Amino acid sequence: MSAGPARPRLVVGISGSSAPALGRTLLAALRELGTVETHLVISRSARRTIELELGVEPAALERLADVVHDPDDVAAAISSGSFRTLGMVVAPCSMRTLAAIATGNTTDLLTRAADVCLKERRPLVLSAREAPLSLVHIRNMEAATLAGATILPPVVSFYHRPRSIEELLEHIAGRILDQVGIEHALGRRWGGASAR
Repeated sequence: MSAGPARPRLVVGISGSSAPALGRTLLAALRELGTVETHLVISRSARRTIELELGVEPAALERLADVVHDPDDVAAAISSGSFRTLGMVVAPCSMRTLAAIATGNTTDLLTRAADVCLKERRPLVLSAREAPLSLVHIRNMEAATLAGATILPPVVSFYHRPRSIEELLEHIAGRILDQVGIEHALGRRWGGASAR
């Protein structure tokens, strides 16, 4: 009988929509926690978005992960259901990636790894980033939800009185980690009006 991994594994995907800063915040939080082995796949489109929005090379985000996978390597470990993980987070999740996942049209490793989570009934959190939403987007969200995914748009909250964009990102990252059952201390939780 083979032993399981030393730490539980989480797949993190970053696709090409705006807000790769959310993926960076999530990876940084997971690295600081040190309780989970992160497997990162960055889509081809996301590589350009990272350069444009964050002003860094994708390698800067890759250094935050434990294992980095080539988006074209559909034979990577995360492409198989026999490779045990806690699930997967796609943050941010573009509408193109959402559509591919919702329809099972897996053309790269990121969408294949997401498909694995659905078929294995593992948590799949899609931080869908678009506004306004078309009916096509909404129907794709419905299809992905019916298949077992959780749609968690990066909607900001203000009850914790954020003082910076980083605090907003940390709060969203914390909500994402809640969905995959990873304990964290990102952002302040609502404790009711009397707790203020």
